[in-house]
Amino acid sequence: MLDEARLNQFIGQVLGDLGGALSVALVRIGDRLGLYKALQADGPMTPGELAAKAGIAERYAREWLSHQAASGYVTYDPASGKFTLPPEQAMVFADPESPVYMQGGFDLAAAMMENQALIEPAFRNGKGVGWGSQSQCLFCATGRFFRPGYHNNLVGSWLHALDGVAAKLDAGAAVADVGCGHGFSTVLMAKAFPNSTFTGYDFHPGSVEQARTHARQHGVANARFEVGTAAGFPGRDLDLVTFFDCLHDMGDPAGAARHVRQALKPDGHWMVVEPAAGDALEDNLTPVGRLYYAASTMICVPASLDQPGGAALGAQAGFSRLSAVMREGGFSQVRKAAATPFSMVLEARP
Repeated sequence: MLDEARLNQFIGQVLGDLGGALSVALVRIGDRLGLYKALQADGPMTPGELAAKAGIAERYAREWLSHQAASGYVTYDPASGKFTLPPEQAMVFADPESPVYMQGGFDLAAAMMENQALIEPAFRNGKGVGWGSQSQCLFCATGRFFRPGYHNNLVGSWLHALDGVAAKLDAGAAVADVGCGHGFSTVLMAKAFPNSTFTGYDFHPGSVEQARTHARQHGVANARFEVGTAAGFPGRDLDLVTFFDCLHDMGDPAGAARHVRQALKPDGHWMVVEPAAGDALEDNLTPVGRLYYAASTMICVPASLDQPGGAALGAQAGFSRLSAVMREGGFSQVRKAAATPFSMVLEARP
């Protein structure tokens, strides 16, 4: 028998989901036009004041602000007619250095919508869709999504959680950052440890060029970037190899692990950062797991299935599956060294 109360509750949930989906474009417009930053700097503001500050049309400012207020992204004071971006919302929408900055997630949502036409046929034929075949904005969006976590945790927490690695980096170590993308992780480490040398490798030439530009912008001289794959990068006698949110995307992660094992010194370390996940599906039926399963379906699994091996671990592989892959590659010691609500950091030793 139909439970009307449960139906109404579910309709409310779906309305919230649709509201969020329809908000993606509006949040991205607010980001690109500097509307959140203007509210953060000068709010509370009327639509006219925001329009003047940001250089946009007042009628659009009024409608955009009304939507933001209905979404709970800004607050509205009927007495003054002004809108305010609270400090908590500013951390999510306006501060790129915040650990909970989410604009990259909205960019990812837009990229996934754009890529539906590519992924939908793969559901029928079971084939993969490579990273290079998807929307080019996917590369930027992925980097932007993960950067806040790296910026707030990598140097101050994650590297220090590894056994003796920070001391090696201080003294001077050779490091390969594999799957470096636009080089956010590589540059952060290079700036923090000037005595060490860092080489970022990525299979995507466009990302490597972006990483080189990023390093130049930050004045980093101890990092370089080359096109290379996880199973074929040329480094040898390395003290540290890092994989940031990429092992689960690989067609042959065990093969990549074997190559890392060969590239490391006998006392070297392999640092693998992966999306936070439990080992069982029921452990991941959470808001964070929901985001990662969506990205996994639209990006990670198709990317892996497009490569030789097609392991398709998915973005919610969990520690047990990931550690088994790492052990298959020749690592005898694997442990979870650190974790955040969005990431887990694994350390592997030969």
